[in-house]
Amino acid sequence: MEHLEILGARVHNLKNIDLVIPRKKLVVITGLSGSGKSSLAFDTIYAEGQRRYIETFSAYARQFLGNLEKPDVDQIQGLSPVISIEQKTISRNPRSTVGTVTEIYDFLRLLFARAGEAISYESGEKMVRYTHDQILNLVTELYNGKEILLLAPVVKGRKGHYRELFEQIRKQGYLRVMVDGELCDLKPRMSVDRYKTHDIEMVMDQLTVSGKSKSRTKEAIQAAFRHGKGTMMVYETATGKSRHFSHHLMCPTTGISYDEPAPNSFSFNSPYGACNHCNGLGVIYELDPAKVIGPGHLSILKGGILPLREKKHDWLLRQLTAIGKKYDFTLDTPISKIPEEAMNIILHGSEETFQVADSGTTGRRYQMYFDGIASFIKNQYEDASTEALKKWAQSFMSKFPCPQCEGTRLKKESRYFFVDGKNIADLARLPVSDLHKWSQDVENRLTGKQLTIAKEVLVEIRKRLGYLTDLGLNYLSLDRSARSLSGGEAQRIRLASQIGAQLTGVLYILDEPSIGLHQRDNEKLIESLKELRDIGNSVLVVEHDKDMILAADHVVDIGPHAGEHGGKIVGEGPPDAFIKSHTLTADYLRGNKQIPIPAIRREGNGNKLKLLGATGNNLKDANLEIPLGTLCCVTGVSGSGKSSLINQTLYPALHRHFYRVHADTLPFKALEGLEFVDKVIDVDQAPIGRTPRSNPATYTGVFTDIRNLFASLPEARIRGYKVGRFSFNVKGGRCEQCMGAGVSTIEMNLLPDVYVLCDKCQGKRYMKETLEVRYKGKNISDVLEMTIEHALEFFSNIPSITQKIAALQEVGLGYVKLGQPSTTLSGGEAQRIKLAAELSRKDTGNTIYLLDEPTTGLHFEDIRILLEALNKLVGKGNTVVVIEHNMDVIKTADYVIDLGPEGGHEGGEILFMGTPEKLANHDRSLTAGFLAKELNAYLVR
Repeated sequence: MEHLEILGARVHNLKNIDLVIPRKKLVVITGLSGSGKSSLAFDTIYAEGQRRYIETFSAYARQFLGNLEKPDVDQIQGLSPVISIEQKTISRNPRSTVGTVTEIYDFLRLLFARAGEAISYESGEKMVRYTHDQILNLVTELYNGKEILLLAPVVKGRKGHYRELFEQIRKQGYLRVMVDGELCDLKPRMSVDRYKTHDIEMVMDQLTVSGKSKSRTKEAIQAAFRHGKGTMMVYETATGKSRHFSHHLMCPTTGISYDEPAPNSFSFNSPYGACNHCNGLGVIYELDPAKVIGPGHLSILKGGILPLREKKHDWLLRQLTAIGKKYDFTLDTPISKIPEEAMNIILHGSEETFQVADSGTTGRRYQMYFDGIASFIKNQYEDASTEALKKWAQSFMSKFPCPQCEGTRLKKESRYFFVDGKNIADLARLPVSDLHKWSQDVENRLTGKQLTIAKEVLVEIRKRLGYLTDLGLNYLSLDRSARSLSGGEAQRIRLASQIGAQLTGVLYILDEPSIGLHQRDNEKLIESLKELRDIGNSVLVVEHDKDMILAADHVVDIGPHAGEHGGKIVGEGPPDAFIKSHTLTADYLRGNKQIPIPAIRREGNGNKLKLLGATGNNLKDANLEIPLGTLCCVTGVSGSGKSSLINQTLYPALHRHFYRVHADTLPFKALEGLEFVDKVIDVDQAPIGRTPRSNPATYTGVFTDIRNLFASLPEARIRGYKVGRFSFNVKGGRCEQCMGAGVSTIEMNLLPDVYVLCDKCQGKRYMKETLEVRYKGKNISDVLEMTIEHALEFFSNIPSITQKIAALQEVGLGYVKLGQPSTTLSGGEAQRIKLAAELSRKDTGNTIYLLDEPTTGLHFEDIRILLEALNKLVGKGNTVVVIEHNMDVIKTADYVIDLGPEGGHEGGEILFMGTPEKLANHDRSLTAGFLAKELNAYLVR
């Protein structure tokens, strides 16, 4: 079929829609937030594709996966195999990296296993591998006319008495052994010191090398290899020098050998390649003194040693008392006045003994070693009997690079294989742009067998690196942890993997792939999607980006509004025809509707917050100034350092100052202007909860007021129902089959978990008796099913409830249900719920709000509403700092901070700080050209 036909789709708010979408085209589905885009793309089309896929499994396999319900749709025809590339699907496994997700690291492992040159980590010499004939010729040539011993290594650097080994060698007819470099005659019941480390070699033969002894030499070499399991030694009696030979890779001087390299030798997820100390994670948890030692004015008894603040470990205090007697301090001495040597013992222990008093009344004293708080915390962490105890111990620890592998995750041998002078860890650390350049140039520097082997592998590596570069991810490195990626980065990495897989005949569904992407890189993304289409796939994109909509082959606009007022197809067709229609989206595309530029840019209240000398990640001694009382926008290309500056430096520094808690922050020199600010609030896109139990009503706290209202009703009081009866998180009034979740979880094993409606309460969450209590004819479950818009009207005469609900309506979430599970909310919706929760609270007028790409998932009209809410906060005297690429936000900001000029190591500079008009004329900023175009277009309109 040439088309994908959907007939009678009614999932969520879809109004029985019929739709025909052309196949093997780039199709964009757009519309207001909550209008039904995801319901159509993911909950209808993708869900049906997933269900059909599972139906192809055998009955035996399906019993482990469970059954997926058919989406509420009459018919879907022309459906290809479906692959969904969403923002939430990246692995959170700490072992997952950019290299493993894109499979580029797999090709690098193959390259090093087949073409890597092994170097000895002790002598720096090239490791060698010999055949029998090569060794015979070398021995004959090197030792001609000299007396030698041919030895077979049987013990290398191990402890033991080896009595049985010596007896076994003697029974085989051999008369001598070399023990720790000393020649010994074998005797009955011979042994060595079992507590010392030994090297033991069997003496195969002693001879003077000549042409006549060649046959004898050959036999001795073969015997040496047999007993030495592929290795042997030649000992020159006159000089006492040894030389090693091996069929394996071996250092000819020191004798160390490497196993035969294979791809898993370079994998940190395999025991053959992973560092033994950190098990391939690259980091270890160690005690962090900053998290252990409290303010200097506190004593140990007053909580100066934080692990002892909550739990008064009597035996530890008695040991600290003993240390104090020796170093002249008491448990009441302020931490700042305890001698440095004593503090070091308190933290890390000592080999000296201290006289510790008995806990009883006997007055006895014991000589005891003190292992230190670090050892105590580590033991609690490693041997914790409960998860709570483990978390308690972990709160005093931080991640540090593994000292053995230096954060590379690989064991030493794996790091001593080189291609063009670089090991695999060196290449994994490079930004994609630099690695791509290396892969293009390295063939010119390789020769012979190495070039022949590497050539084909390098083609695949270059191809995949090119896809990442085209998607604007050239600043990432292959060793970057997948869990540290933003939703947009994760989605584009999966897109790069799919392009690299070169599948055809597939329907790809993407959820706003332009998130987190600078306008400069948007064109590259569009070209990548077209490439996916051109190799024979259908590409369906849920998107709001103007450039993406105009570049599509076909546009579908869903609306006209959100929630129950949406769910209809209001416009469709090729972009040039669609833009002439009279939908809200088309109006914005034509310029009939637009987000206005403020007539006056606010200059703030005259005070500034300054962050000086920020050097974390790629930041280059950045000095940041934020005028307080303004809407400030931080922009720059992807990877330029925006998150490093705001999320990882400014926010934790402010959080640590205001709330007196330890927060990991990237390095900086100074933070000035704190006296003008009294609070910082980070409104991020993290889910408001990770289970269906969390929802907008519980997060904003309005559900507590609603439960109080129901508990005060006459029917509830007659029945003796308390507030807890109306909670779905505690026993008493909830449905016990689904534990108040309203859904049951089906673990799909190989696929993401699926939530299906509870067959007992039918998703109502509560027992029948609880649902009999009604307010205005609605029970507690009915209230949770109300949209924000409906609930605002329903509770209009109860100010305590409407105050919190109105804030949700104010940020454009009127279509969301009060009880909508957090698992169904997008990152942008979660962020706006958090913003609404802050709007409903009383502010001080001196608060700093930090938002990271709040336009995620927002239509042009939604952005206009969001900006009104943000300006309302600024109007009260607060400061709003927004990390954003969206030109509508940048052009309306009072103050713009632009980082760049590029991403990765070529970024990290603050290029500009000032008004949007001044930025538009900046010659080094990549944002400037796009902003100038937007400002000029607004003036023309």
